[in-house]
Amino acid sequence: MDTDGILGLLKDTAVEVITPRFRQLADHHVDEKSPGDLVTIADREAEAHLTRLLKDAFPGAVVVGEETIFMDPSLGKGLANADHAFIIDPIDGTRNFVHGKDEHGVILAETRGGVTTRGWIWQPMTGRAYVAERGAGVRLNGEPVVRQRHDRLPLGASSKERLIGYDGDGRLSPVVQSQFACCFDYPAVLHGDLDFMWYSKLHPWDHLAGSLMVIENGGISRTMDGLNYSLLTRARGLLVAGDTMSWMAAQQNWPIS
Repeated sequence: MDTDGILGLLKDTAVEVITPRFRQLADHHVDEKSPGDLVTIADREAEAHLTRLLKDAFPGAVVVGEETIFMDPSLGKGLANADHAFIIDPIDGTRNFVHGKDEHGVILAETRGGVTTRGWIWQPMTGRAYVAERGAGVRLNGEPVVRQRHDRLPLGASSKERLIGYDGDGRLSPVVQSQFACCFDYPAVLHGDLDFMWYSKLHPWDHLAGSLMVIENGGISRTMDGLNYSLLTRARGLLVAGDTMSWMAAQQNWPIS
């Protein structure tokens, strides 16, 4: 199935499962997997729906998602050795979704032999679809993504409150608040609205697709010690940047390694 065909599966999942639940959640539809880490009935339903569609289309592929791996962490350990796999984030930005914010979406990554080959981000409320294929670039609604350049010091974002406003003693633009959703943060780097993003958690469902997109658009996705992000990454601290100079400036001046 080509990239547009798989994108159609993400859109179908949003139409059938996610959007009908948007701003319609009751209290008993929302749980905490751990303090502050929310999951909803829509997350679970969306993962089951998209998993079924992918398994029907690719019977030989391993298909797992964030909620499945949470229930059985062992399912994620063999992904790097799988000949063909799909990794689902059924609703990225769950907290935003719970609070009725548009900044949520579906993320899907495809890997072959542990290497990310294709990635998708679908934002149901904006109608923006980002699709990347290794060696073929990244597109927004079918058109190449062009990164805008700005005459400023590198501008970054973080979800950590204590880092907001950090400027590396004048060597960075003051850090701003992230969107709390990789499906919006990665596109911000793609378009040049942000020059870099720093993440403390490196879950593959959050980062595989977006990292491929940034790399295909001339950017960098590496851990703070300079290793390229992949399914095998175990370090903490992921720095994603739209270009090499921004990555180096952020890495050299960031207060957390």
